[in-house]
Amino acid sequence: MPRNPIRAIDLFAGIGGIRLGFEEVFGRRFQTVFVSEINANARKTYFANFSDSVAVRDDITKVQPEDVPAFDVCLAGFPCQAFSIAGKKLGFDDDYKGLSRGTLFHEVVRLCGLRNPKVIFCENVKGLPMHDHGQTFKIIKGALSETGEFGYNVYSKVLNSLNYGVPQTRERIYIICIRKDIDPLKGDESLFPWPKAKEGKPVLRDIIEKEPVSVKYYLSETYLTCLERHRAYHHAKGDGFGYKIRSWDEPGGTLVCGGMGRERNLIIDPRRTDLTPVTRIHGEVNKDHIRKLTPRECARMQGFPDDFVFPVGDSPAYMQLGNSVSVPVIKAIALQIKGLLKL
Repeated sequence: MPRNPIRAIDLFAGIGGIRLGFEEVFGRRFQTVFVSEINANARKTYFANFSDSVAVRDDITKVQPEDVPAFDVCLAGFPCQAFSIAGKKLGFDDDYKGLSRGTLFHEVVRLCGLRNPKVIFCENVKGLPMHDHGQTFKIIKGALSETGEFGYNVYSKVLNSLNYGVPQTRERIYIICIRKDIDPLKGDESLFPWPKAKEGKPVLRDIIEKEPVSVKYYLSETYLTCLERHRAYHHAKGDGFGYKIRSWDEPGGTLVCGGMGRERNLIIDPRRTDLTPVTRIHGEVNKDHIRKLTPRECARMQGFPDDFVFPVGDSPAYMQLGNSVSVPVIKAIALQIKGLLKL
C-alpha cells in the first residue's frame, strides 16, 4: 500500500477523465474506492482503462451513503444537459427517464454529507452560473457550503481548455469545495490559485494522425449536400449552426456528444488518394477530401493519451469524448489543490 493514500469516489464518472487527471498528479497514492456511471458503454470504456476491482454502481440514486467507503476526495462531473445552453436549460425542473438530471447534483451532497471528504471537485458547462438568473448556481453553492459536519468553502471559475495544451476551445466551469476546517484560504475566493494559462496555442495539426486515415471518415457527397442545406437553413434564420471546415493550423471547436457535433470540426485531408468506400454510404466519397476527425484525434483534443483504449464502436466513442473533460485542465487544477492543501 502506498503511504498516505488519497481515497476518492468518482461520481457520474463517464470514461474517467477527471480521475485520470488526478492520477497524473498524485500517482499511485490516488486510490479510487467507488465509481458510479449509468451508461453501459461508458462503463465498458472506463474499466478497459482502469484495472482496479473497485465497486461500480449504475444508479447513484439507489446508493446509501453508508454503503460508500470512506473517502478524501469526491470527483463529480454531474450531468450538464439540464444547464447547457445547447439544451432547454430546465435546470432543477429537467426530467429524464423519471429522474431529474438537474437534481442529480443533490446526490453529490447526499453522499458527501456523511463522509466529510476534504475536497469536492465538480465540473459543468460554463453557463451554469447564469442559469435561472443565477438562482441555480446560488442553490448549488449554498448546498455545498452547508454539506456535512464542517461545511465547505466553494471556489469556482470558467477555464478554457485551449489555454492548457489542447487544440480545443472548450469553456467549462470548475467548482472546488474545500472543507472549512482545513481550508487555508478561509473562503477568500480571490486567493484561490487557479492554474495560469500556458504560453502559445495548440492547433489541430498537433493531434492529426501522421498517416492517412480510413476512407470511412471521409464524408459522402450526399451527406455533404445535406450539411450544406442544413447550414444554409440556419444562416437564413440568422444563427451560426452548421458544419465547419477548420484549418490544420487553427484550434478546433468544442467537442459535443451528439447532433452536429462532429461536423463542427471537419478538416480537408488530401493524403488519401483512394476514395473507394469501405462502408455502405449514399453516393460517392466527396472529391474535396473533407473528413471528420477520428475518435483517436478527438481523444487527443481532450488530452487523453494514445494508450487510452475505446473498446466500443466509433459512435459511442465520439459520444463519450464529447461528454468527457479535458484531462490537462483537470491535471492543472489538481496540481494546485495538491500544493494548497499539502496533500
